[in-house]
Amino acid sequence: MLGDLPDLTQVHFEPSQLIGIPFALVGAVLMSIGAQLQHRGVGKVGSDGDEGSSSLNFKQLLGLFRRPSWLTGTLLLGGAILFQLISLGFSPLIVVQPIGAVALVMTAILNSRVSKTSLNKESVIAIALSVGGIGIFVSIAAFTAVNAPMTSGDLAEILIILIVVLAVFGALYLIFRKHLSALYYIVGAGVLYGFVATLAKVVITSITHGATDWLTWACLAALLAATILGALFVQNAYSSGPPDLVIAGLTVIDPIVAVTIGIVILDEASQAPPWAIVAYIVAGVLAVIGVFLLAKYHPDASEPLAEAGAEAKAGFQGAKAESKAKVNAAAHGAKEAIKKAKSVN
Repeated sequence: MLGDLPDLTQVHFEPSQLIGIPFALVGAVLMSIGAQLQHRGVGKVGSDGDEGSSSLNFKQLLGLFRRPSWLTGTLLLGGAILFQLISLGFSPLIVVQPIGAVALVMTAILNSRVSKTSLNKESVIAIALSVGGIGIFVSIAAFTAVNAPMTSGDLAEILIILIVVLAVFGALYLIFRKHLSALYYIVGAGVLYGFVATLAKVVITSITHGATDWLTWACLAALLAATILGALFVQNAYSSGPPDLVIAGLTVIDPIVAVTIGIVILDEASQAPPWAIVAYIVAGVLAVIGVFLLAKYHPDASEPLAEAGAEAKAGFQGAKAESKAKVNAAAHGAKEAIKKAKSVN
């Protein structure tokens, strides 16, 4: 049983890298409140979009800037990003990035209060899986991850991958915009924001060490492009899905992408023992399962079906009443005609 202890003692742990955790927690709280306010603003924009499309049109996007709730939510999300950047300055990417899952719990509670919709048992289990998986991951990463130095080759590799990702998601959006679901926008935004967090870490490290060059500025430009497209995806996701589902996707997919880059390219898990790598994978799978279960069993997801069923029932009852009235009118007319014929005779 003591044979596994050397794996832990071989890890070079720096207590200073835990400083970023409280900053990440504050950022998660701001993200949760900001997401709820942005969702409210998107909901008030109106229904003047393309028929059969869940995407926001240009007029609706401009209308968001006239909504106080959306603007306030945007400011709070800006604060969340600021705290996240501070946390990345202190701690490895794979430690602080998954902490955003705290926002999922807060958003789920806030949304249930605002919409007056109680979370069902399946939704609670899904949230527990997502947050539990992320919690396990962060707990292990906090003591096994390291702030590894980045090379120009690492930056170039991340930049090339992001350019390909931007091209793919951008092309799909332009071609199939009218037929894309909330899940597409959530996955797209999560992947893009995962690269945003990674590039933010890269740029912060380069600037603080005075090692800026053309590659650093290229990373900054790609970061801005990914942020803009990701923000567009998030607003479209809000227009076709509940806020806690959107946050669930972002707080799980975003960390998975960022953590994968941190482990595979930046070598932040280079000192982690084999059991920790296995634990990373298991925890990530649990979190992803939770998101898909939340998308399937969320109370808001069943509301459209319930509304459609109610409308169909009301329509059927209306048609039945109308048909009965017509039959009665016809019978009455026939009865009057017979009386008139008898009186003539």
